[in-house]
Amino acid sequence: MTAPILITGAGQRIGLAFAQACLEQGQPIIVTYRTHRPAVEALQKAGALCIQADFATNEGIDAFIDTLKTKTDRLRAIIHNASDWLPESDDSDPADVMSAMMQIHAMAPYRINLACRAMLEHGDSTTDIIHMTDYVVEKGSAKHIAYAASKAALANLTLSFSRLLAPRVKVNSLAPSLIMFNEGDSDAYRKKTLKKSLMGLEPGVEVAVQTLQFILNNPYITGRTIPLDGGRHLI
Repeated sequence: MTAPILITGAGQRIGLAFAQACLEQGQPIIVTYRTHRPAVEALQKAGALCIQADFATNEGIDAFIDTLKTKTDRLRAIIHNASDWLPESDDSDPADVMSAMMQIHAMAPYRINLACRAMLEHGDSTTDIIHMTDYVVEKGSAKHIAYAASKAALANLTLSFSRLLAPRVKVNSLAPSLIMFNEGDSDAYRKKTLKKSLMGLEPGVEVAVQTLQFILNNPYITGRTIPLDGGRHLI
């Protein structure tokens, strides 16, 4: 029996695209979603096991882990894609913003990785954990300070878990910058953003899918962050 890949936050964008790619290749998947969307229903009809999960609280993480353990005793990989993007603002308590960002981007992956260790080490084959971080880990963000800090914490978890779980489990991060615009982004914003990278293009989710598959297929990369930013660091 082929072990499933767990993909958190698979209701849209990169998570959704990778889930669809897995199903097209006959790879079993378990996906989590916070908000039900038509795409989630489509994944379920295509064969995905879909679990509603809210990682904003420890109780929500506990409930997800308990449910997951009733569905499988092994995993091929975990893709930590669940994310939120709260900015600092005059209307928000900074402590609440930092707590929320750390909960989603650091606490949830930390606890899920520990809880799923036996599932990842079940067979003889090498398995994977991939943390979806962000380009802002390198440079920070004046408008999303807590978000950037929490993604940096997730990048550091990559280092610690790679040491803990080697050689049975490879642990890496994928750090994207612009992958695709949102529907409501203005032309001015799009032009300004495209100038921030050497490649100057909106690559689309396929580049993230290709990179995730590369990490899963490569037996010799662990404890690394793979940048996916079009040369943005050189601008």
